[in-house]
Amino acid sequence: MTGYSDRISHALAFAAKHHDQQVRRGARLPYLTAAPNVAVILSRYDRDDDTVVSGVLRNVVQDYVRDGATVEMLDARIGEKFGASVLATLLGVVERRHDDVGVEMSPQERRADLANRLAAADERGRWVIAAGVVHAAGTLAADLSRTSFPGTVWAHATDGTGREGTMRWFHDVHQRLTAAGFAAPIMDELGAMLAALDEQAALLERGAPR
Repeated sequence: MTGYSDRISHALAFAAKHHDQQVRRGARLPYLTAAPNVAVILSRYDRDDDTVVSGVLRNVVQDYVRDGATVEMLDARIGEKFGASVLATLLGVVERRHDDVGVEMSPQERRADLANRLAAADERGRWVIAAGVVHAAGTLAADLSRTSFPGTVWAHATDGTGREGTMRWFHDVHQRLTAAGFAAPIMDELGAMLAALDEQAALLERGAPR
């Protein structure tokens, strides 16, 4: 890809405005850097516009859902701007606030619920969640390579659950997608990243140099 389409550029601008004041947990790097990096990952695999737009907007929609946005609000903010198919894809790969009977879930329950729903996610959604984890794992690996205090990096890893929670989530996504028959080439990249992070975690556990 030599350049992004107008739709992707619009999604990137929309995400940048939404994430403008957010920063990654434990870092000063703006959170908005995730959207363009996910776009790059998906574009490397020649994904179509709807998939790239979905990848760019996933964290935006996740924030809306976490804040209690209704289906009507999501349709007005995302569906009408970027298409009903993009919104449908994203609703399949973001954490829900409430379960099927309307009971609000804890953060741990939301993540487990999302993992359970990956089998029903559409093909685009599976690409989006895989690319998101590739980006998160790659960012974590880069942070670890630049620090003399890996324990601090792990403590703030992605969602604040630390080394164990983060790696459990990464592996859960990989395993659920594999079980669902998602055999796209990005899965090889994800598997290699997780193997490298496992080794870094094992070194830290043993107290050995990185």
